[in-house]
Amino acid sequence: MGKGKIVSLEDRVPKLKQQRKKKANRRLILLLLLFFSLIACISYFQSPLSKVKNINISGQDLYTEEQIINESGLSKFQNIWNLDKKGIQKQIKELPEVKEAKVTIKFPNTVLIHVEEYKRIAYFAKETNYFPILENGRILKEQKLTQLPLDAPILKKFSEGKVLKEMIYSLQELPSEVVNSISEIHHTPNDTDLYHITLFMNDGFEVSATLRTFTEKMSHYPSILSQLDPNVKGVIDLEVGSYFKAYESEGEEVIENESER
Repeated sequence: MGKGKIVSLEDRVPKLKQQRKKKANRRLILLLLLFFSLIACISYFQSPLSKVKNINISGQDLYTEEQIINESGLSKFQNIWNLDKKGIQKQIKELPEVKEAKVTIKFPNTVLIHVEEYKRIAYFAKETNYFPILENGRILKEQKLTQLPLDAPILKKFSEGKVLKEMIYSLQELPSEVVNSISEIHHTPNDTDLYHITLFMNDGFEVSATLRTFTEKMSHYPSILSQLDPNVKGVIDLEVGSYFKAYESEGEEVIENESER
């Protein structure tokens, strides 16, 4: 043994050297990947690709894209990854008719804004102006219209106060198809009922009702209408029970209400 040639462990086990070499190569490749990834990230954040290039708006109907963008405070060439999405959403919701706003980022440089607006359930008529009333009950006094709106009922002869609030609440509780069938609602109080109203329908019928039972009875309007001759117009009285009187008739016709069956 003393005279024999000393052989190293690596010479005796060549596979060990190969394994070490492979591990070293893998480490080098990993380091190179991390290095070039870091260089790519730095280059991206310093390049125009990381700046806002496109702002896409969806869901809006009452506001223009320009109005939404202006309210958001967004501008092109801002760094897309430094945007305060919650802050932008909050800014957009400052618009009175915006219910919700959602901001998302689409790689590489596009900002997507989806808007959900409050519905206009009616218009408050005052002199020759019309003020939108939102589904949350807010009257937009700063957005008066001078032309007759056609997308929701018009409330006439109402004064701001509890009767108007009750009217707005009642409309919110009605099915949308019933609300859409109403053209105008007039506040027509009498000696016995401060809450009496008269409705003029898009189909040519007139409805006499009281706000105290309006939501319950008016929700059955489609069923009531199905029992009448569409060519014979008149007044549908929903104050006590359900009655119909044609404009050219002296008698009244009792209408069977689903809720009373």
